[in-house]
Amino acid sequence: MPGENLSRDEARERAALLSVEGYEVSLDLRSAVGGTDAGPRTFRSVTTIRFRSAEPGAATFADLIAPGVTAVSLNGRDLDPGAVFDGTRILLEDLAEDNELVVDAQCAYSRTGEGMHRFVDPEDGEVYLYTQYEPADSRRVFANFEQPDLKAPFRFEVRAPEGWVVWSNGVGELADGVWKFAETKPISTYITAFVAGPYHYVTDSYERVFEDGTRLEIPLGAMCRKGLARYFDSDDVFLVTKQGLDFFHDNFDYPYPFGKYDQAFVPEYNLGAMENPGLVTFREEFIFRGRVTQASYERRANVILHEMAHMWFGDLVTMVWWDDLWLKESFADFMGTFSMVEATRFTNGWITFANNRKSWAYRADQLPSTHPITADIRDLEDAKLNFDGITYAKGASVLKQLVAYVGRDAFLEGARRYFKRHAYGNTQLGDLLSVLEETSGRDMATWSRSWLQTAGVNSLTPQVILSAEGRVTELAILQEAAESHPELRPHRVAVGLYRRSPDGAVERYARAEVDVEGPRTIVGELVGTEAPDLVLVNDDDLTYCKIRFDEGSLATLRDGLGDITDPLARALCWSALWNLTRDALMPARDFIDLVLRFAGRETDIGVLQMLHAWANSALTHYAAPEWRGEGGRLLAEGALRELRLTEPGSQHQLTWARFFAAVASGEADLQLLQGLLEGTAKIDGLEVDQELRWAFLEPLAAHGVADEGAIAAELARDDTASGKRHQVRCLAARPSAAVKAQAWASVVESDSLSNALVEATIAGFAQSSHRELTAPYASKYFEVIERVWGERSIQIGMDVVKGLFPSLQDSRGTLEAADAWLAAHGAAAPALRRLVLEARDDLARALRGQACDVGTVG
Repeated sequence: MPGENLSRDEARERAALLSVEGYEVSLDLRSAVGGTDAGPRTFRSVTTIRFRSAEPGAATFADLIAPGVTAVSLNGRDLDPGAVFDGTRILLEDLAEDNELVVDAQCAYSRTGEGMHRFVDPEDGEVYLYTQYEPADSRRVFANFEQPDLKAPFRFEVRAPEGWVVWSNGVGELADGVWKFAETKPISTYITAFVAGPYHYVTDSYERVFEDGTRLEIPLGAMCRKGLARYFDSDDVFLVTKQGLDFFHDNFDYPYPFGKYDQAFVPEYNLGAMENPGLVTFREEFIFRGRVTQASYERRANVILHEMAHMWFGDLVTMVWWDDLWLKESFADFMGTFSMVEATRFTNGWITFANNRKSWAYRADQLPSTHPITADIRDLEDAKLNFDGITYAKGASVLKQLVAYVGRDAFLEGARRYFKRHAYGNTQLGDLLSVLEETSGRDMATWSRSWLQTAGVNSLTPQVILSAEGRVTELAILQEAAESHPELRPHRVAVGLYRRSPDGAVERYARAEVDVEGPRTIVGELVGTEAPDLVLVNDDDLTYCKIRFDEGSLATLRDGLGDITDPLARALCWSALWNLTRDALMPARDFIDLVLRFAGRETDIGVLQMLHAWANSALTHYAAPEWRGEGGRLLAEGALRELRLTEPGSQHQLTWARFFAAVASGEADLQLLQGLLEGTAKIDGLEVDQELRWAFLEPLAAHGVADEGAIAAELARDDTASGKRHQVRCLAARPSAAVKAQAWASVVESDSLSNALVEATIAGFAQSSHRELTAPYASKYFEVIERVWGERSIQIGMDVVKGLFPSLQDSRGTLEAADAWLAAHGAAAPALRRLVLEARDDLARALRGQACDVGTVG
């Protein structure tokens, strides 16, 4: 039998054969504490599955990834584990109509964030457990049928170390040393969950009275490690949670169906969060140990609401197979921002969406691996890689366009009918389109073909013809598509005309909405208006496209981008200019110049942080190599200037301080960072807390100013899990061939590091100022990646293959090495080939950008 990588065809065959009536799962987690870590640490997992077979006498298999199986029985008949279990699957032959499978296994604790993750807190030695399954890692914890369309109710019980508390999807009670949990509603295996350990736990409650007088009460809980309790602002977490529950009850007309609502902030988490019903898990970095900007709080609120939207889109109604992953992720991504803007204090969330979230989509949609939003997911490895910018951010962008197309009321009424019609069931694309056709009267099949079933991003460019009197005689929108994905789509867009006022502000004076069809669309409503200084073809960000500019508009932006008064319009212009830079249509140094001249006037803190990230990326990847030194000096000078000019103690000052640390390389800059660490230098209003200390220490380590002793001293100040991750990153960042060799070996040749420390090591290894030091690893990378992919878990494999790709060896030779590997490894795992192909494409794009930047010289 094939191994871990379940195929879609196998899942379809099994779903046609089986229906699952229920699970009973008993775990003994007392082995999580004590003992030694010699060999895999395991726990006992006993699973009883009751299921029906449509064909008595047929054969199938159950899923389980475990070091060992003690006993298997099917319908009271003992099976030989050595004969039926191959390490990933349990062969089940001669099925009856009604079946009972019992599996007694020894499952392994994880250090990769997949399955039952075990974490030992270095601060106090406490052990913490949590599970993470999506798309298919519940089989690392208990035997099951691991596919989303075989839903069932679950009964869980857990034995845990004395003094621990255990949480699962349902309400739990401790009796006679065993935690027993209320039976769940029918749910998929990948959203079952456990959290166990001495977590700090805070409670609250949510109540709502419906129009018919019925009352809904939802117990709320939030938890984190004890070491983070002093930083845990649970009041704000509960505030956003209650605001979200109000919003979704107001708009979905379907009461929250899963009883309680716990939210666990857990260590070494690979994702942002996971929508387990009744027990949502988040990465603990959402608990802020130091001062952060409002953008960080907004991001946390967005994730809280994204996961809450999943309670309906994904948990209540679930896709049949991972092809329709977008049915939950696109909706949750859209609803996260939609609800945040309408229900919380973060009313500028659509600016962040336009500037940040959509940039992820634009990148993904121009990779050779781009795919339609409704993707072709052949197997679980495909599924793992499709949690990407297409499925999330492009899908959400397209839904934003859909709301403009069908109207808000029709969209929400469609959602309401969808929930009621398919509650606790599984759906495909057609199920959603049918209810939207009912509520909107629109032809959803045509819309779906254009937006959901084709790949690629269109570019929209304004074309303006003026009369001798300076008025618009014709304004057209030109639509283009890449040769590889030539689809031209219908776009509902707003076109904004902007001009400079007498006081110097650039403001909108005319706006028209139009349906763009085909290669050229006339905007008749704007004929006769005064000549614009700037035409913004996707004003208000209604559609998903790359915005282009005519020459006059581009000149206006070069002269006065910071004078645009509307923050969303300004963010859209910044995003468009970044796309021009990535597409080698604007030299990187020109983009950096715009950042240096206008970023200091940016009021939206999230946009400012994106500008810093883009400017650093422009310097690292798209600037001509011979100009990087000068560009880095200019960025550091500009960052320090803005750091000193911004309001003392403001979030803008904090953001400029972090950016200054990221680009500092000159002797004077590094001396200032060292002085800020040691307290011998001061910048008015800047509080250098522990997180900022680490941000300052890393560049000092990377440039050889801070040695191993200085890093050890900093860890002594912050001997915590977070401090350990920072220390590992700083150690790997030191400019030494021996250090790079050690870092490489610890990630590539050993599996002793946890997922979080693998990530930290790779981040420290790949310093942009260390191109010469890491050059020898370019050829080694292509020698080892297939072995690493085969030996490690998919999560660690992804981290290594993406993180260690020699992107900083940005030469034609590296491109040719990637091409040679791809040519010679046609039979390699498709997911591995995809990752290499994507990294190769990023490198090719960087080289085109460098050629564009070179062209500006002279």
